[in-house]
Amino acid sequence: MARSRTALLSVLALLAGLLSLQLTGPAPRATAAPATFTHPGVLVSRAQLDHARSKVQAGQQPWKAAYDAMMASSYASLSRTAKPRAIVECGSSSNPNNGCTDERQDAIAAYTNALAWYFTRDSRYAMKSIEIMDAWSAAITDHTNSNAPLQTGWAGSTWPRAAEIIKYTYDGGWPNTGRFATMLRNVYLPEVINGAATKNGNWELVMTEAAIGISVFIEDRASYDKAVSTYLARVPAYVYQTSDGNLPKPPANSSIDTSAEIIKYWQGQSTFTNGLSQETCRDFGHTGWGIASIADIAETSRIQGQDLYPKIQDRLRHTLGFHTSYENGTAVPSSLCDGSIKTGLGRVTEVGFNALHNRLGISMSNTQKYTEAHRPSGTDNYFNAWTTLTHANNPN
Repeated sequence: MARSRTALLSVLALLAGLLSLQLTGPAPRATAAPATFTHPGVLVSRAQLDHARSKVQAGQQPWKAAYDAMMASSYASLSRTAKPRAIVECGSSSNPNNGCTDERQDAIAAYTNALAWYFTRDSRYAMKSIEIMDAWSAAITDHTNSNAPLQTGWAGSTWPRAAEIIKYTYDGGWPNTGRFATMLRNVYLPEVINGAATKNGNWELVMTEAAIGISVFIEDRASYDKAVSTYLARVPAYVYQTSDGNLPKPPANSSIDTSAEIIKYWQGQSTFTNGLSQETCRDFGHTGWGIASIADIAETSRIQGQDLYPKIQDRLRHTLGFHTSYENGTAVPSSLCDGSIKTGLGRVTEVGFNALHNRLGISMSNTQKYTEAHRPSGTDNYFNAWTTLTHANNPN
């Protein structure tokens, strides 16, 4: 009896130890990827495309003007010839520029033709999109030089938008879709998935946008989860809000952590207010790219059923309102960038404005004034393209 009791106590002790280990060990990682991916589902959904298409067919504005501008652009030309290469070499400010402009613009052309296919149902546009994507997937093997991660982010954000529309709405066939997926998985994803912690924030944000879009297309849940984790850490390190305290949050996984280092990283700005961006005092152009990627990523997450807008909407609405107020003519105080700013935000507000104002009902007078005054948005020739057409007043 004593031996049995001793054995029972040993078993109980072992179970208690295992339970303690389980309770005190690392918490299971929360997953962001959906159980089943939605397609097409990178930046634009089928419902959004159908809504915009119906508006164009009815001749309603601003969609008709946006559509006409897209179709009149060189990106929609059926005579376009892709310019792929095996190695795309991009130095600082794309110097040297060995395939950098060609790659970005061919990606935009593939997306433009995919949209043109969806709106017209003219298979020539689908085939042109496929032709461009096939040309690159047959050639490219690497991105090199100092701007390689940024260049990969720019082109890598756009390719999946085109591929999603073609693969999931065009019934004429795409024999090389697997090769294109392999290109994204092997050439693009490794370059962007680990982020760029110490670079200006627009780098890591567009790289993360590329990683999330690629992950949707190749249905890679682990990469999707990792990209979302990077995003949720980077957004608070890119847009300040007063609840952060006296200083902005430092970028994750970086050595930037002292007061002096953070101020230097924020372009020398030492006083902070709601909506200020890490790149505001650099210029509004780069800031606009960062803001665009914040909205684009949240938009894709919403389509995929795990909406990130609630986690970032306060920062997004504040930074949109902050920057558009100065674009609209608000006087610049001496406390902001020593009283001198470089405007030129770009046409990057449609996605965020539609999500926050039209879908969530948030009042955004500065952003609304700026957005409506700059319609229709075209393309910046980097990664932003045709968002008035796809997202203006789109309830889906």
